Amino acid sequence: MLAMEKQVTAAAHGHVLTNVGVWSPDSKWVVYDTRSDAAGAVFDGDCIEKVNVETGEVRVLYRSKNGAHCGVATYSLVEAKVVFILGPENPTADWQYGADRRQGVIVDETRGGVVMNLDARDLVEPFTPGALRGGTHVHVFSGDGRWVSFTYNDHVLSRFEKQRPGNDVDLRNVGVSVAGLPVRVKRDHPRNHDGEYFSVLVTKTTAEPRAGSDEIKRAFEDAWVGTNGYEKPDGARQRRAIAFQGEVVGADGRGISEVFIVDIPEDVTAAGDGALEGSATRRPCPPRGTVQRRLTYTADGRYPGISGPRHWLRSSPDGSRIAYLMKDDEGVVQLWTVGPVGGQAMQVTRNVWDVGSAFTWRADGRLIAHVMDNSVFMTEVATGRSTRLTGRSSDAESPRPEACVFSPDGRKIAYVRRVKRGTGVYNQVFVVFLQ
Repeated sequence: MLAMEKQVTAAAHGHVLTNVGVWSPDSKWVVYDTRSDAAGAVFDGDCIEKVNVETGEVRVLYRSKNGAHCGVATYSLVEAKVVFILGPENPTADWQYGADRRQGVIVDETRGGVVMNLDARDLVEPFTPGALRGGTHVHVFSGDGRWVSFTYNDHVLSRFEKQRPGNDVDLRNVGVSVAGLPVRVKRDHPRNHDGEYFSVLVTKTTAEPRAGSDEIKRAFEDAWVGTNGYEKPDGARQRRAIAFQGEVVGADGRGISEVFIVDIPEDVTAAGDGALEGSATRRPCPPRGTVQRRLTYTADGRYPGISGPRHWLRSSPDGSRIAYLMKDDEGVVQLWTVGPVGGQAMQVTRNVWDVGSAFTWRADGRLIAHVMDNSVFMTEVATGRSTRLTGRSSDAESPRPEACVFSPDGRKIAYVRRVKRGTGVYNQVFVVFLQ
Protein backbone atom coordinates (compact mmCIF):
# COMPACT_ATOMS: atom_id res chain seq x y z
CA MET A 1 0.00 0.00 0.00
CA LEU A 2 1.37 3.38 -1.02
CA ALA A 3 1.79 6.26 1.41
CA MET A 4 -0.15 9.53 1.26
CA GLU A 5 1.55 12.07 -1.02
CA LYS A 6 0.80 15.80 -0.88
CA GLN A 7 1.92 18.77 -2.95
CA VAL A 8 2.68 21.54 -0.45
CA THR A 9 3.77 24.42 -2.73
CA ALA A 10 2.04 25.76 -5.82
CA ALA A 11 3.47 29.20 -6.71
CA ALA A 12 4.55 29.76 -10.31
CA HIS A 13 8.27 29.89 -9.59
CA GLY A 14 11.05 27.46 -8.77
CA HIS A 15 11.31 25.58 -5.48
CA VAL A 16 14.67 23.89 -4.81
CA LEU A 17 15.43 21.70 -1.80
CA THR A 18 18.89 21.08 -0.38
CA ASN A 19 19.86 17.41 -0.03
CA VAL A 20 19.62 17.44 3.80
CA GLY A 21 18.36 19.62 6.65
CA VAL A 22 15.31 21.09 4.94
CA TRP A 23 12.94 20.45 7.89
CA SER A 24 12.39 22.72 10.88
CA PRO A 25 13.22 21.04 14.21
CA ASP A 26 9.49 20.55 14.92
CA SER A 27 8.97 18.83 11.52
CA LYS A 28 6.24 21.31 10.54
CA TRP A 29 8.04 23.48 7.97
CA VAL A 30 10.20 22.84 4.92
CA VAL A 31 12.71 25.47 3.81
CA TYR A 32 13.64 25.97 0.14
CA ASP A 33 14.98 28.56 -2.28
CA THR A 34 13.48 29.93 -5.49
CA ARG A 35 16.08 29.17 -8.16
CA SER A 36 14.42 28.75 -11.55
CA ASP A 37 16.48 25.84 -12.89
CA ALA A 38 15.12 22.35 -12.14
CA ALA A 39 18.44 21.13 -10.72
CA GLY A 40 19.32 24.44 -9.10
CA ALA A 41 22.39 24.76 -11.31
CA VAL A 42 21.50 28.36 -12.25
CA PHE A 43 22.04 30.48 -9.16
CA ASP A 44 19.32 33.07 -9.77
CA GLY A 45 17.04 32.77 -6.72
CA ASP A 46 16.27 35.88 -4.68
CA CYS A 47 14.30 34.39 -1.82
CA ILE A 48 14.52 31.87 1.01
CA GLU A 49 11.04 30.66 1.99
CA LYS A 50 9.45 28.02 4.17
CA VAL A 51 6.13 26.22 3.81
CA ASN A 52 3.97 24.66 6.50
CA VAL A 53 3.37 21.12 5.25
CA GLU A 54 -0.01 20.85 6.99
CA THR A 55 -1.57 24.23 6.17
CA GLY A 56 0.34 25.30 3.05
CA GLU A 57 1.21 28.66 4.61
CA VAL A 58 4.32 30.19 3.03
CA ARG A 59 6.61 32.61 4.86
CA VAL A 60 9.55 34.55 3.48
CA LEU A 61 12.65 34.17 5.65
CA TYR A 62 15.05 36.24 3.55
CA ARG A 63 14.95 38.27 0.36
CA SER A 64 18.22 39.23 -1.29
CA LYS A 65 18.93 42.78 -2.41
CA ASN A 66 21.32 44.87 -4.48
CA GLY A 67 21.57 42.31 -7.26
CA ALA A 68 22.56 39.39 -5.02
CA HIS A 69 21.09 35.90 -5.23
CA CYS A 70 20.61 33.28 -2.52
CA GLY A 71 19.95 29.57 -2.20
CA VAL A 72 20.79 26.13 -0.74
CA ALA A 73 19.07 26.58 2.63
CA THR A 74 19.26 24.20 5.61
CA TYR A 75 17.84 24.22 9.14
CA SER A 76 19.56 23.53 12.43
CA LEU A 77 18.36 20.32 14.08
CA VAL A 78 17.93 21.97 17.48
CA GLU A 79 16.66 25.52 16.95
CA ALA A 80 14.94 27.66 14.34
CA LYS A 81 18.01 28.88 12.48
CA VAL A 82 18.48 28.63 8.72
CA VAL A 83 21.82 28.92 6.91
CA PHE A 84 22.21 29.46 3.16
CA ILE A 85 24.48 30.75 0.38
CA LEU A 86 24.47 34.44 -0.48
CA GLY A 87 26.12 35.70 -3.65
CA PRO A 88 27.69 39.15 -4.06
CA GLU A 89 25.64 42.27 -3.52
CA ASN A 90 26.26 44.99 -6.11
CA PRO A 91 28.07 42.57 -8.42
CA THR A 92 30.69 44.05 -10.73
CA ALA A 93 32.43 42.80 -13.86
CA ASP A 94 35.29 41.45 -11.73
CA TRP A 95 33.16 40.17 -8.83
CA GLN A 96 30.25 38.06 -10.02
CA TYR A 97 28.73 35.02 -8.33
CA GLY A 98 31.14 32.07 -8.43
CA ALA A 99 32.54 29.22 -6.37
CA ASP A 100 35.14 31.48 -4.74
CA ARG A 101 32.85 34.51 -4.43
CA ARG A 102 29.98 33.49 -2.14
CA GLN A 103 29.38 33.28 1.60
CA GLY A 104 27.21 31.73 4.28
CA VAL A 105 24.42 33.72 5.95
CA ILE A 106 22.20 32.74 8.89
CA VAL A 107 18.62 33.82 9.59
CA ASP A 108 17.85 33.37 13.28
CA GLU A 109 14.10 32.93 13.70
CA THR A 110 14.53 32.65 17.47
CA ARG A 111 15.59 36.33 17.44
CA GLY A 112 12.90 37.64 15.16
CA GLY A 113 14.66 36.90 11.89
CA VAL A 114 18.01 38.53 12.68
CA VAL A 115 20.41 38.08 9.75
CA MET A 116 24.14 37.51 10.31
CA ASN A 117 27.21 36.59 8.29
CA LEU A 118 28.41 33.07 9.01
CA ASP A 119 31.97 33.25 7.66
CA ALA A 120 34.25 36.30 7.57
CA ARG A 121 36.27 37.15 4.46
CA ASP A 122 39.72 38.78 4.27
CA LEU A 123 41.30 39.10 0.83
CA VAL A 124 44.42 41.16 1.62
CA GLU A 125 47.58 40.15 3.49
CA PRO A 126 48.14 39.86 6.35
CA PHE A 127 45.13 37.53 6.40
CA THR A 128 43.05 37.04 9.54
CA PRO A 129 42.87 33.70 11.40
CA GLY A 130 39.26 32.52 11.44
CA ALA A 131 38.43 34.40 8.23
CA LEU A 132 38.38 32.83 4.77
CA ARG A 133 39.67 34.14 1.45
CA GLY A 134 37.05 32.63 -0.83
CA GLY A 135 33.57 31.17 -1.11
CA THR A 136 31.57 28.65 0.94
CA HIS A 137 28.81 26.31 -0.21
CA VAL A 138 26.23 23.80 1.13
CA HIS A 139 26.28 24.79 4.79
CA VAL A 140 25.03 22.14 7.25
CA PHE A 141 24.66 22.47 11.02
CA SER A 142 26.23 19.88 13.31
CA GLY A 143 23.95 17.78 15.50
CA ASP A 144 24.25 20.20 18.43
CA GLY A 145 23.72 23.22 16.19
CA ARG A 146 26.95 24.96 17.22
CA TRP A 147 29.13 24.17 14.20
CA VAL A 148 28.48 24.45 10.46
CA SER A 149 30.25 22.46 7.74
CA PHE A 150 30.79 23.72 4.20
CA THR A 151 32.76 23.18 1.00
CA TYR A 152 35.18 25.90 -0.03
CA ASN A 153 37.01 27.44 -2.98
CA ASP A 154 39.84 29.92 -2.54
CA HIS A 155 39.75 33.26 -4.35
CA VAL A 156 43.31 34.29 -3.50
CA LEU A 157 44.73 31.15 -5.13
CA SER A 158 42.36 31.21 -8.10
CA ARG A 159 44.77 33.47 -9.99
CA PHE A 160 47.31 30.63 -10.22
CA GLU A 161 46.61 28.31 -13.13
CA LYS A 162 49.12 25.61 -12.21
CA GLN A 163 50.66 24.18 -9.06
CA ARG A 164 54.33 25.20 -8.78
CA PRO A 165 56.94 25.03 -6.02
CA GLY A 166 56.18 28.65 -5.14
CA ASN A 167 52.38 28.49 -5.06
CA ASP A 168 49.29 26.39 -4.45
CA VAL A 169 46.24 26.44 -6.72
CA ASP A 170 42.57 26.59 -5.81
CA LEU A 171 41.21 23.13 -4.97
CA ARG A 172 37.85 22.30 -3.40
CA ASN A 173 38.13 21.59 0.33
CA VAL A 174 35.87 21.10 3.34
CA GLY A 175 35.75 23.44 6.31
CA VAL A 176 33.87 24.22 9.50
CA SER A 177 32.58 27.37 11.18
CA VAL A 178 32.30 27.48 14.99
CA ALA A 179 29.78 29.62 16.88
CA GLY A 180 30.75 31.93 19.70
CA LEU A 181 34.00 33.09 18.12
CA PRO A 182 33.19 36.19 16.01
CA VAL A 183 35.85 37.33 13.55
CA ARG A 184 36.49 40.97 12.69
CA VAL A 185 38.57 41.91 9.64
CA LYS A 186 40.16 45.07 8.33
CA ARG A 187 38.45 47.06 5.60
CA ASP A 188 41.25 47.24 3.05
CA HIS A 189 39.25 45.42 0.36
CA PRO A 190 35.68 46.26 -0.71
CA ARG A 191 34.67 42.57 -0.51
CA ASN A 192 36.00 41.97 2.99
CA HIS A 193 33.39 41.39 5.70
CA ASP A 194 33.10 40.24 9.31
CA GLY A 195 31.64 36.91 10.38
CA GLU A 196 29.98 35.68 13.55
CA TYR A 197 31.65 32.24 13.39
CA PHE A 198 35.34 31.24 13.35
CA SER A 199 36.02 29.38 10.09
CA VAL A 200 38.84 27.01 9.11
CA LEU A 201 39.53 24.36 6.50
CA VAL A 202 39.87 20.82 7.83
CA THR A 203 40.91 18.78 4.76
CA LYS A 204 44.20 18.44 2.91
CA THR A 205 44.39 18.33 -0.90
CA THR A 206 47.12 18.31 -3.51
CA ALA A 207 46.93 19.31 -7.15
CA GLU A 208 48.85 16.25 -8.35
CA PRO A 209 48.04 13.20 -6.19
CA ARG A 210 50.47 10.32 -6.50
CA ALA A 211 48.94 7.37 -8.33
CA GLY A 212 47.83 4.66 -5.92
CA SER A 213 48.23 6.88 -2.85
CA ASP A 214 45.70 8.31 -0.37
CA GLU A 215 46.40 11.85 -1.55
CA ILE A 216 43.34 13.65 -2.90
CA LYS A 217 42.78 16.40 -5.43
CA ARG A 218 39.36 17.42 -4.13
CA ALA A 219 37.39 17.06 -0.91
CA PHE A 220 33.66 17.43 -1.49
CA GLU A 221 30.08 16.18 -0.85
CA ASP A 222 30.62 16.05 2.90
CA ALA A 223 28.54 15.02 5.92
CA TRP A 224 28.77 15.27 9.69
CA VAL A 225 29.44 11.86 11.23
CA GLY A 226 26.68 11.16 13.75
CA THR A 227 24.66 13.73 15.67
CA ASN A 228 27.35 13.41 18.37
CA GLY A 229 30.29 11.95 16.47
CA TYR A 230 31.25 8.28 16.60
CA GLU A 231 32.72 5.72 18.99
CA LYS A 232 36.36 4.75 18.49
CA PRO A 233 37.60 1.17 18.91
CA ASP A 234 38.91 2.03 22.40
CA GLY A 235 35.47 3.23 23.48
CA ALA A 236 36.35 6.93 23.41
CA ARG A 237 34.05 9.25 21.53
CA GLN A 238 35.21 11.41 18.65
CA ARG A 239 32.68 14.22 18.91
CA ARG A 240 33.52 16.09 15.71
CA ALA A 241 34.15 14.31 12.43
CA ILE A 242 33.19 14.83 8.80
CA ALA A 243 32.98 12.19 6.08
CA PHE A 244 33.53 13.33 2.52
CA GLN A 245 34.29 12.19 -0.99
CA GLY A 246 37.97 12.43 -1.85
CA GLU A 247 39.20 12.29 -5.43
CA VAL A 248 42.20 9.96 -5.65
CA VAL A 249 44.25 8.73 -8.59
CA GLY A 250 44.35 4.96 -9.01
CA ALA A 251 47.43 2.99 -9.94
CA ASP A 252 46.14 3.03 -13.53
CA GLY A 253 46.11 6.83 -13.52
CA ARG A 254 42.32 7.18 -13.48
CA GLY A 255 40.63 9.49 -11.02
CA ILE A 256 37.93 8.02 -8.75
CA SER A 257 36.11 9.16 -5.63
CA GLU A 258 36.49 7.28 -2.35
CA VAL A 259 35.09 7.72 1.16
CA PHE A 260 37.31 9.70 3.52
CA ILE A 261 36.88 11.00 7.07
CA VAL A 262 38.53 13.78 9.04
CA ASP A 263 38.53 13.85 12.84
CA ILE A 264 38.35 17.42 14.11
CA PRO A 265 39.53 18.74 17.50
CA GLU A 266 37.23 20.76 19.75
CA ASP A 267 39.66 23.69 19.55
CA VAL A 268 40.12 24.76 15.94
CA THR A 269 41.93 28.01 16.72
CA ALA A 270 45.41 26.45 17.10
CA ALA A 271 47.51 26.21 13.93
CA GLY A 272 48.83 22.84 12.79
CA ASP A 273 51.39 22.31 10.03
CA GLY A 274 50.77 25.75 8.57
CA ALA A 275 48.85 28.98 9.06
CA LEU A 276 45.09 28.64 9.51
CA GLU A 277 44.66 31.72 7.32
CA GLY A 278 47.12 30.68 4.62
CA SER A 279 49.25 33.14 2.68
CA ALA A 280 49.21 34.85 -0.69
CA THR A 281 50.63 31.68 -2.26
CA ARG A 282 49.57 28.88 0.13
CA ARG A 283 46.12 27.62 1.01
CA PRO A 284 44.77 27.75 4.56
CA CYS A 285 45.90 24.76 6.65
CA PRO A 286 43.82 22.59 8.99
CA PRO A 287 44.06 23.22 12.74
CA ARG A 288 46.27 21.21 15.03
CA GLY A 289 44.81 17.79 15.81
CA THR A 290 42.90 17.12 12.59
CA VAL A 291 43.41 13.60 11.25
CA GLN A 292 42.36 12.72 7.70
CA ARG A 293 41.88 9.04 6.76
CA ARG A 294 40.70 7.01 3.79
CA LEU A 295 37.90 4.53 4.47
CA THR A 296 37.23 2.76 1.15
CA TYR A 297 39.50 1.12 -1.43
CA THR A 298 37.48 0.22 -4.50
CA ALA A 299 39.99 0.60 -7.34
CA ASP A 300 40.14 -3.15 -7.97
CA GLY A 301 36.38 -3.57 -8.34
CA ARG A 302 34.56 -3.99 -11.63
CA TYR A 303 33.09 -0.50 -11.22
CA PRO A 304 35.51 1.37 -8.97
CA GLY A 305 34.69 4.49 -7.01
CA ILE A 306 31.60 6.26 -5.74
CA SER A 307 29.07 6.64 -8.54
CA GLY A 308 25.43 7.29 -9.39
CA PRO A 309 23.58 10.60 -9.17
CA ARG A 310 25.33 13.48 -7.46
CA HIS A 311 25.00 12.86 -3.75
CA TRP A 312 26.49 13.78 -0.42
CA LEU A 313 27.71 11.12 1.96
CA ARG A 314 25.33 10.63 4.89
CA SER A 315 26.07 9.19 8.32
CA SER A 316 23.73 7.19 10.50
CA PRO A 317 22.61 9.27 13.51
CA ASP A 318 24.73 7.18 15.90
CA GLY A 319 27.79 7.65 13.69
CA SER A 320 28.37 3.91 13.21
CA ARG A 321 27.87 3.78 9.42
CA ILE A 322 28.54 6.17 6.53
CA ALA A 323 26.34 5.67 3.46
CA TYR A 324 27.26 6.29 -0.16
CA LEU A 325 26.30 5.10 -3.66
CA MET A 326 28.32 2.74 -5.83
CA LYS A 327 27.63 0.28 -8.62
CA ASP A 328 27.50 -3.42 -7.87
CA ASP A 329 29.11 -6.01 -10.15
CA GLU A 330 26.06 -5.87 -12.43
CA GLY A 331 26.49 -2.13 -12.93
CA VAL A 332 23.45 -1.17 -10.81
CA VAL A 333 23.83 1.80 -8.44
CA GLN A 334 23.22 0.54 -4.90
CA LEU A 335 23.40 1.89 -1.37
CA TRP A 336 26.55 0.92 0.56
CA THR A 337 27.90 1.74 4.01
CA VAL A 338 31.29 1.74 5.70
CA GLY A 339 32.25 2.32 9.33
CA PRO A 340 34.03 5.50 10.50
CA VAL A 341 37.14 3.51 11.40
CA GLY A 342 37.19 1.66 8.07
CA GLY A 343 36.89 -2.07 7.59
CA GLN A 344 34.64 -4.01 5.26
CA ALA A 345 32.13 -2.01 3.24
CA MET A 346 28.59 -3.40 3.29
CA GLN A 347 26.20 -3.47 0.34
CA VAL A 348 22.76 -2.44 1.63
CA THR A 349 20.46 -2.67 -1.41
CA ARG A 350 20.35 -5.37 -4.07
CA ASN A 351 17.67 -3.96 -6.32
CA VAL A 352 17.33 -4.19 -10.09
CA TRP A 353 16.92 -0.41 -10.36
CA ASP A 354 19.57 2.24 -9.73
CA VAL A 355 19.22 4.35 -6.62
CA GLY A 356 18.28 7.59 -8.34
CA SER A 357 18.82 10.44 -5.89
CA ALA A 358 20.58 11.88 -2.90
CA PHE A 359 19.33 10.24 0.28
CA THR A 360 18.87 10.71 4.04
CA TRP A 361 18.63 8.53 7.16
CA ARG A 362 15.66 8.45 9.48
CA ALA A 363 16.46 9.72 12.97
CA ASP A 364 16.34 6.20 14.46
CA GLY A 365 18.97 4.96 12.00
CA ARG A 366 16.78 2.15 10.66
CA LEU A 367 15.68 3.56 7.29
CA ILE A 368 17.05 5.55 4.37
CA ALA A 369 14.82 7.59 2.02
CA HIS A 370 15.70 7.84 -1.66
CA VAL A 371 14.28 7.92 -5.18
CA MET A 372 14.31 4.78 -7.34
CA ASP A 373 12.38 3.68 -10.44
CA ASN A 374 10.65 7.11 -10.64
CA SER A 375 9.22 6.69 -7.12
CA VAL A 376 10.08 7.58 -3.54
CA PHE A 377 11.33 4.56 -1.61
CA MET A 378 12.58 3.86 1.86
CA THR A 379 15.08 1.10 2.51
CA GLU A 380 15.54 -0.80 5.76
CA VAL A 381 19.29 -0.72 6.37
CA ALA A 382 19.52 -3.96 8.37
CA THR A 383 17.83 -6.08 5.69
CA GLY A 384 18.19 -4.05 2.50
CA ARG A 385 14.44 -4.36 1.89
CA SER A 386 13.13 -1.40 -0.13
CA THR A 387 9.51 -0.24 0.05
CA ARG A 388 7.88 1.84 -2.68
CA LEU A 389 6.03 4.81 -1.14
CA THR A 390 4.70 6.63 -4.23
CA GLY A 391 3.39 5.36 -7.52
CA ARG A 392 5.75 5.12 -10.45
CA SER A 393 5.75 8.42 -12.36
CA SER A 394 6.67 9.33 -15.90
CA ASP A 395 10.20 10.57 -16.41
CA ALA A 396 8.95 14.15 -16.66
CA GLU A 397 7.04 13.96 -13.38
CA SER A 398 9.43 11.75 -11.40
CA PRO A 399 10.73 12.92 -8.02
CA ARG A 400 13.85 14.97 -8.66
CA PRO A 401 17.26 13.42 -7.84
CA GLU A 402 18.61 16.34 -5.78
CA ALA A 403 16.81 15.69 -2.49
CA CYS A 404 14.79 13.10 -0.58
CA VAL A 405 14.77 14.21 3.05
CA PHE A 406 13.33 12.56 6.16
CA SER A 407 11.76 14.88 8.75
CA PRO A 408 13.22 14.90 12.29
CA ASP A 409 10.16 13.05 13.62
CA GLY A 410 10.62 10.32 10.99
CA ARG A 411 7.02 10.59 9.77
CA LYS A 412 7.50 12.58 6.57
CA ILE A 413 9.77 12.76 3.54
CA ALA A 414 10.22 15.93 1.45
CA TYR A 415 11.20 15.96 -2.22
CA VAL A 416 10.52 17.86 -5.45
CA ARG A 417 8.56 17.15 -8.62
CA ARG A 418 8.16 19.18 -11.83
CA VAL A 419 4.56 20.40 -12.17
CA LYS A 420 2.87 22.26 -15.01
CA ARG A 421 1.14 25.49 -14.09
CA GLY A 422 -0.31 27.68 -16.80
CA THR A 423 2.25 27.93 -19.58
CA GLY A 424 5.18 27.04 -17.34
CA VAL A 425 6.61 24.01 -15.56
CA TYR A 426 8.04 24.53 -12.10
CA ASN A 427 9.66 22.61 -9.27
CA GLN A 428 7.13 22.07 -6.47
CA VAL A 429 7.71 20.64 -3.01
CA PHE A 430 5.94 17.37 -2.17
CA VAL A 431 5.74 15.43 1.05
CA VAL A 432 5.03 11.77 1.74
CA PHE A 433 3.23 11.21 5.04
CA LEU A 434 4.10 7.86 6.65
CA GLN A 435 1.81 5.88 8.96
